Amino acid sequence: MKIAVVQMTTGPDSVENLAHALGKLEEAATQGARLVVFPEATSQAFDSGRLDTQAQDLEGPFASGLREAARAHGVTLVAGMFRPADTVEREGKTIERVYNTALITGPDIHRGYDKIHTFDAYSYRESDTVKPGAELVLFDVEGVTVGVATCYDIRFPEQFRDLARQGAEVIVVPTSWMDGPEKLYQWRTLTAARALDSTSWIVAAGQARPGGAEMAGQATGPTGIGHSCVVGPTGRREAEAGYEPEIIVYDLDLEQVAKARKSLPVL
Repeated sequence: MKIAVVQMTTGPDSVENLAHALGKLEEAATQGARLVVFPEATSQAFDSGRLDTQAQDLEGPFASGLREAARAHGVTLVAGMFRPADTVEREGKTIERVYNTALITGPDIHRGYDKIHTFDAYSYRESDTVKPGAELVLFDVEGVTVGVATCYDIRFPEQFRDLARQGAEVIVVPTSWMDGPEKLYQWRTLTAARALDSTSWIVAAGQARPGGAEMAGQATGPTGIGHSCVVGPTGRREAEAGYEPEIIVYDLDLEQVAKARKSLPVL
């Protein structure tokens, strides 16, 4: 199955981000991709203003625009967006929280996965503004079962193992990975480890690094480190982007999953 990983930088405006994503989708589909994976926060970048002001449900203009384009191109896509969730009180303030949702849309599907593990680490508290999800999500693309995880989820092995136990051969991971000391090392280690844990293909699409390679290694908010990747079920890194915007197109060999699970029956 041919997949595309879109590494891009999004900004504060969901309308502009949609237009940007539609252009990248057309480029990926033209190269023959059947599954196209965009980063977390495709609809609105983190640290670019309040998330609740542009949060939309799955019938809103952002998700609907991607659905129409995906159907027109005959592909399935996954892209990060934010949906209205609930209202909470934090330190005397009323906060309209959102779900951090991975939109899954295409010819035969239109649904979302809500990120289960919110990023409460490195002095950042995603749970203040984002309500955690509670359910695993899987879907099919041309007979291949695909699981979904988002960014910080990748630090939790059981989610990936559970997805594989439910039939996932490919797990897509939209991401907006925080840069900083040892963060790239951790990202590379974790993506390989989750492939080995689940004996599945890991297809991870990240936000490109704002400022590019010149800013690499500096501690910033969860706005991207680049290095989107495709990792095989034995942990080998088959493709990896750099810091800049890029599209990776790769043909997944699903027979490798069966071989890995026969030789490494860790599930």
